[in-house]
Amino acid sequence: MLFQDTIAAISTPIGVGGIGIIRVSGRDSVTIVDKVFRAANKKLLIDTHTHTINYGHIINDNGEILDEVLVMLMKGPRTFTREDVVEINCHGGPVPLNTVLMELIKNGARLAENGEFTKRAFLNGRIDLAQVEAIMDIIEAKTELSLSQAVGQLEGRLSKKIREYQERLIQVIARIEVSIDYPEYDQDEPITDDFEMELRDLVQEFNELLATADTGKMIREGVKTAIVGRPNVGKSSLLNALLEENKAIVTDIPGTTRDIVEAYLNIDGIPFLLLDTAGIRETEDVVEKIGVEKSKSSIEAADIVLMLIDSHSGITDKDIEILEQVRGKKIIYVCTKNDLGNTISREIVEEYLRYGEVINISSKTQYGLVELKNSMKQFVIKGSTSINGEVTLSNNRQKEALVKAIKSLNKVIEAIEIGLPEDCLAIDLHDAYGHLGMIIGEALKDEIINQLFSRFCLGK
Repeated sequence: MLFQDTIAAISTPIGVGGIGIIRVSGRDSVTIVDKVFRAANKKLLIDTHTHTINYGHIINDNGEILDEVLVMLMKGPRTFTREDVVEINCHGGPVPLNTVLMELIKNGARLAENGEFTKRAFLNGRIDLAQVEAIMDIIEAKTELSLSQAVGQLEGRLSKKIREYQERLIQVIARIEVSIDYPEYDQDEPITDDFEMELRDLVQEFNELLATADTGKMIREGVKTAIVGRPNVGKSSLLNALLEENKAIVTDIPGTTRDIVEAYLNIDGIPFLLLDTAGIRETEDVVEKIGVEKSKSSIEAADIVLMLIDSHSGITDKDIEILEQVRGKKIIYVCTKNDLGNTISREIVEEYLRYGEVINISSKTQYGLVELKNSMKQFVIKGSTSINGEVTLSNNRQKEALVKAIKSLNKVIEAIEIGLPEDCLAIDLHDAYGHLGMIIGEALKDEIINQLFSRFCLGK
């Protein structure tokens, strides 16, 4: 695909720094930069070897020096966008960067839209959609594990696996199409006997890949962990103890926390988004009432609920009301203030706390925090094939496409079992192939593409 215009944007974060980079891409990028760049060796970029770094200055129409720069020249197609790309390394302040950018625009470049460089790489076949999403995941990675997962996807591990699945489906589709077009070559035995087992194997493999989706999503976005309980039960103290910093205000006054306090906690590479909620209780305070409603919403959205109970004062009627609200969620019961003594008996645990693991802690002495962290970690890795597995789904879009592919293959298997003709099977097989293609961006709707790339910054 040939794009008619040349785009430019600042690719590094705006702010004061040692170096800032302006990226230019398009068929006229070298010509445009040559209008504003004067190399120390007097050579034009158009006459310079590709993939070289060139020292010189950016000048304006009057020949005045705007900045001392290094210019990296990369001629297509061996570039990120498969177009001619020039990257100008300027001094990193916002003034020199914007001054140089405006000079490029005056000489024929256009300011890039959000994610337009990556969009061109996708539309030019440089990367597929799964790799596009991996780029954004790398930028937003919160731990080394989430970074490793994203890098693996950028390298094409998921894309390669999807194409392997598609190739196996093509083999089945081809045999059916031959049977339909040339019935005189049919064997005595039904052709479906040859590939029914192959389809069942594919469904099993699809389900194994699907099982990685929730784990992959949590590693990418963070495990939403709501810290809930009645007022003054130790929620903010636990948050501060887990983070090893005074993130939330802690007082002896019930209702101190009025809004959700969020913070990321890294447990062996797994990011947990901790949500310190307002104490749940009936109140006439308008502000606190809003906080309580937010707490209830956080419970609904949470992957894990840390249900806090004051082990010194024991379970109260308020605790029992909250226990009813969190029932059905993945729960870890956290009995706090163990340094003051524990009054919660085994009978109480068996009666009220039987739906989750019970861990005794003291935020003041750090007692039980290691056990709590291990329990949180086990929630993520329990049941997953491997937390360091090479191939995982990382978002709901990929998950939805794979679910549709599984449904289509199950329809084929059901059709085989009731003896439907081969041409009925071909429709659902083609659908399964297409749903797999959605994962890597084949036949994707324009509005989905535009929405995806709008997440990127201007220079990406």
